[in-house]
Amino acid sequence: MTDLRQQALDYHSLPTPGKISVALTTSAETSYDLSLAYSPGVAEPCREIAKNPDDVYKYTAKGNTVAVITNGTAVLGLGNLGPMASKPVMEGKSLLFKRFANIDSFDIEVTHKTVEEFINTVASIADSFGGINLEDIKAPECFVIEKALIERCAIPVFHDDQHGTAIVTAAAMMNALDIQGKDIKQVNIVCLGAGAAAIACMGLLIKCGAQREKIYMLDTKGVVHTRRTDLNEYKKLFANNTDKRTLDDAIAGADVFVGVSGPNLLSQKQVKSMAKNPIIFACSNPDPEIKPELALAVRDDLIIATGRSDYPNQVNNVLCFPFIFRGALDVRARTINDAMKIAAVHAIRALAKEPVPAEVLKASGESELTFGKNYIIPKPMDSRLCAAVARAVAQAAVDSGVAALAMPENYMV
Repeated sequence: MTDLRQQALDYHSLPTPGKISVALTTSAETSYDLSLAYSPGVAEPCREIAKNPDDVYKYTAKGNTVAVITNGTAVLGLGNLGPMASKPVMEGKSLLFKRFANIDSFDIEVTHKTVEEFINTVASIADSFGGINLEDIKAPECFVIEKALIERCAIPVFHDDQHGTAIVTAAAMMNALDIQGKDIKQVNIVCLGAGAAAIACMGLLIKCGAQREKIYMLDTKGVVHTRRTDLNEYKKLFANNTDKRTLDDAIAGADVFVGVSGPNLLSQKQVKSMAKNPIIFACSNPDPEIKPELALAVRDDLIIATGRSDYPNQVNNVLCFPFIFRGALDVRARTINDAMKIAAVHAIRALAKEPVPAEVLKASGESELTFGKNYIIPKPMDSRLCAAVARAVAQAAVDSGVAALAMPENYMV
């Protein structure tokens, strides 16, 4: 762990501090180049954009940019570290946008006193970018912030901690259910955690067919049920009319466990109490709710996924967020709606069922990958994801009427 710590610090500080920079996309070698790039030539695109605001996409980089914006109130699993301590994470997100979808991304860390002040700040600068990725903002403020910004901004606003997590979870879950021979409409689901990711995951699973009354959500006080008087409006949506009060109560006979909470909170005894052919998504990072080797030691009929790259079935947001924005930007979608999210779910889950090319195996460090209990979702290094997900998202944006452009001919073929 000491070696990893130092290697991580060196990675972020050497040879140049940080992980991203700005590169020029056009010539700036001569005096004439500069006369075009700046004064007097730059006046011409300014005049054109003034006449037709949409020409900003023609003459500037706006259409290929995403702002990664946070206030640092929920940094990874580390908590409220503040804006500056969140900057390495935001730079990392920008790195992923560029590496996986060739989207130029800028990290913005906002210091504010009120939620309204944060909303106003982001809304005021939104038009500089093609899209906004909200990141590491604590619940329940993140729900208020995202809703307000979606209403006020003419570009896609996407809180990845909610929707990216939900999309990848839903894709992996539906494949796991297929393998285990279970119907999403019939399964009992236990969700340990009641924050932004948990609420979004359960919400999207419902849109994919799960039944709300079969979902048992737990927060730090136990089962979220209808007789509790301490629930915020978001938890109330998942209040179950049940006598179950503890994780022991809820997990007994459950088909599915989804953990977005903390380390080592699910015991082997609780795993043993689950229904036949259970599914466990222990997605707390870096340490899962239960380690796969412990769960598999007591159940050989189990499918287990985590958020870690050193176990099979990694549930990782990088499988979707760069490509969702790629598709949204390329048809100039004004929002990222449910149809686009569900399209991403089906594109990701379908890719896992296809034969895996040799170059993907090599990039992933695997000798073989075949759809089954240890491969329910594509690997993050699968280069096919960009085309598959972006194409599905772009088509859904066009079909649902939120795109300003038609589907490009032979897009991502």
